[in-house]
Amino acid sequence: MFGGDTLYELRVSLQKAELEKEGGFAPHISPFTDVADLGDLLSRAGYTMLTIDTDELVITYPAMKELMYDLKGMGENNCAWNRKPMLHRETMKLASTIYKDMYGSEKGVPATFQIIYFIGWKPDKSQPKPAERGSGQFSLKDINRLDQLVKSVNEIKDDTSKKAENVTDKNDSTSSEKS
Repeated sequence: MFGGDTLYELRVSLQKAELEKEGGFAPHISPFTDVADLGDLLSRAGYTMLTIDTDELVITYPAMKELMYDLKGMGENNCAWNRKPMLHRETMKLASTIYKDMYGSEKGVPATFQIIYFIGWKPDKSQPKPAERGSGQFSLKDINRLDQLVKSVNEIKDDTSKKAENVTDKNDSTSSEKS
């Protein structure tokens, strides 16, 4: 889903233009959620082990008009009930100029989309339980010696399997002598 920093360039440009032309401003872009609010919402819904990540994707458009056309095609125009029914032509022209002056380059104007990825789990009795504290074979403070520890464990396993083979061989020879 889109995050709260999505389309900040467009929002700032529209707000500045409306303040100058109309003496106030109204939201023309649907509100987006904040990462912290999303985490709180998932927690209250009973989800645990939340993982939330964000990416920013910047797309360059020739001008503000093309961006707004794409937003309408995506269904991302403002859906609020109390929105202003229209945006005046002069305000739009000024907003486009402000957008280009503040954020534009020779390639066009950028549009930033903050994308939020999230996952959470609800507890279930079939879900594996974490191991008890202190039940690990290695301490995390020994992580820098990981290669050495793995080698030691493999040597112990080899010695154990050799001893098991010797016991099996002795049992086989003892049983063949009895026959």
